[in-house]
Amino acid sequence: MLIKRDINATEYFGYCEEVGCDIWGYLSSISSISGEPICLWLPLKYQKPNTSEYVQGVELPIDFDDEVPKGFDLILLPEADYLVFQGEPFDEKDYCQAIEEVQESIKKYDPTIWGYKWDKNNPRIQLEPIGTRGYIEMVAVKKS
Repeated sequence: MLIKRDINATEYFGYCEEVGCDIWGYLSSISSISGEPICLWLPLKYQKPNTSEYVQGVELPIDFDDEVPKGFDLILLPEADYLVFQGEPFDEKDYCQAIEEVQESIKKYDPTIWGYKWDKNNPRIQLEPIGTRGYIEMVAVKKS
């Protein structure tokens, strides 16, 4: 992953206040495996001292060998299993409510019914809230 770190952010709005919202456009211009930038909540082991848990970035091929842009970092994330939580399509003006609904569902979800538990060693992932597809968040899991 090519990521742009922040200092204190725990969510998108705090990130934009510190880094700026134009970073998304820059990340969108980079050809990535997933086809779009993503936001991540990094576990401690991926955070550098005095940086935030919340970052934005793009997924790159493992053989990426271009120059890393100034102010960005490359991190290697292991292969992991994720549960994908996707909300209903929403009116664009209601994106905050759409995010809250999915995040509340995640809090209530029990992955042990399927033989998994939350994997706190891998990032939680947030995709751009797009009304026509619904809000999507992914949470890492591992076999119990």
